[in-house]
Amino acid sequence: MSTDGTTVGDTGLLDTLQHEVAVFARRAEQTRLGGVGQVRNSMDRAAYLLLNRLDKEGPMGVKALAASMGIDSSTVTRQVAPLVDTGLVKRTSHPEDGRAVVLQLSPRGLSRLEEVRSSRRQLMAELTHDWEPAERETFCSLLTRFNDALAARQGIPQTDSPRRPEVAGRAPSAGCERGS
Repeated sequence: MSTDGTTVGDTGLLDTLQHEVAVFARRAEQTRLGGVGQVRNSMDRAAYLLLNRLDKEGPMGVKALAASMGIDSSTVTRQVAPLVDTGLVKRTSHPEDGRAVVLQLSPRGLSRLEEVRSSRRQLMAELTHDWEPAERETFCSLLTRFNDALAARQGIPQTDSPRRPEVAGRAPSAGCERGS
């Protein structure tokens, strides 16, 4: 056993894993995994993740949104400004403290998010069209677990892993849509 917790035989596998993760990151960024058709690449990653988080968790302040995503408040403020300008996000007063501002997904933002999600689902279907359902589930589960481990290492809260609803007698499993 080595000091990093792997066995000598794992070294090649870990080298392959780190390389494949690097290739995946490059290809994902190149294509932005934005979907297909007219919607392809029509929403940047930051906007998608912010809108997705507001949809999943509801209205919240900048600090809460930043904390839930594991990023700085100034980054959220910078990233949300164009979303407010384009009407995808609304700034409203906090219901209990009128002085505080809350960010909320607008109806237009929800509609746009659903359009992008649909396009991205279609892309995932195309990329995995020849996979068995069990292979998709395994990949989803392992990718979620990998992302959770990365988030934990960075101290990011684990509230961004949506769970899929129970399917005909099977236990619920982790989904692959990510909030951050």
